[in-house]
Amino acid sequence: MSKMKKMILVLGIAIGFVACTKDDNGGSTNVVSTITVKDLPADTIIGITPGVPPTGGFPYGAGRYTFFSLESNKIVPASDSASNKWDLAFKGTTIATNSGNSGPGGAGAFVFVGLFDDLKTIPADSTFRIDNAPTAFAIPTGSNRAWYAYDGINQLVNPIPGRVLVIRTATGKYAKVEILNYYKGGTTPATTAPDAVKLSTQRYYTFRYTFQPNGTKTF
Repeated sequence: MSKMKKMILVLGIAIGFVACTKDDNGGSTNVVSTITVKDLPADTIIGITPGVPPTGGFPYGAGRYTFFSLESNKIVPASDSASNKWDLAFKGTTIATNSGNSGPGGAGAFVFVGLFDDLKTIPADSTFRIDNAPTAFAIPTGSNRAWYAYDGINQLVNPIPGRVLVIRTATGKYAKVEILNYYKGGTTPATTAPDAVKLSTQRYYTFRYTFQPNGTKTF
C-alpha cells in the first residue's frame, strides 16, 4: 500500500472515531443524542361500543400494548413482554413501564415539570415510581395527570407543554421522554374535523427522547 493510501486510511479511521464518541459528559465515550419516534401505534381504534354515552359509544382497540426499547430504539415483539428487552409499553393514553406488575424489569418513572432541553441532570432527590396495573402506573393515567389533557368538547387528546417523562429503563439506565403528538402524521386534527377522522388517526405517538447509555443521570 502506498504511503498516500495509508495516510488516507488512518485519517478516515480517526474521523469515524470522533464522529461516534463523546467525552464531555462525565468522561463518557458514549454519544448522548435525542431521537424522534414517529407514528408509534398504541392499540389503534377498531370499533365503537354499542349504544350512547355513558354506557356506550366509546372507541376501543384490541387491548394490546406496543412494547418499545429506548436503548435500541425499536418496537419489541409482544412475545418478549416477559423480558427486560423493553422499557415502555403504549396502549391508548396509557404508558406502562417495565416494572412492578407490568413487567419483570427494574424500570420506573416520574413526571418532570419543565422544559425538555432544560433537564440536564435528574435531580438527586427524585423518586421513581413503579407500576401497579391496572389501578396505578408509574406514569399516571387520566387527563391533566401526566403528559396529556383531554379536550372533551372537541374530543381531542393534547400533550401538555412542559411535561417530561423521566424514565429508569428495564436495565437501570436513564432517559427523558417528551410526548409531542397523539395522532398519525404528528398532526392533531382540527377541532372541526369529522369524528371519524379524530378516531381513525388517534393512538399514534410521536415523541422524542434522550437515552443515557453510560448509566449516569446526566444527559
